[in-house]
Amino acid sequence: MPTTTSASRIDVREIAPRDRHPIIFQAFRSLGPSRTMEIVNDHDPKPLYCQMQAEQPGQFAWESLESGPDVWRVRITKFAGGHGNGQCCGACGGA
Repeated sequence: MPTTTSASRIDVREIAPRDRHPIIFQAFRSLGPSRTMEIVNDHDPKPLYCQMQAEQPGQFAWESLESGPDVWRVRITKFAGGHGNGQCCGACGGA
């Protein structure tokens, strides 16, 4: 289970790398519209960003809060709307 300091902050540094993305995606799916979560990591989370772009296009904003060399922190904001409420966000062309 991830180390958290609040419901919206996930410190994945002590989680096995193979388990990190599934935990983060579950937390993202659990976020309410216009809510944010913070990810604390021990490396650049660019692969996570790319995966989120592929799987959740147009559904989030990504803000870098700290960029190494030992700690990386990002804030992810879930957009209101999108396919989750039956409306198209436009990012996928309506697919």
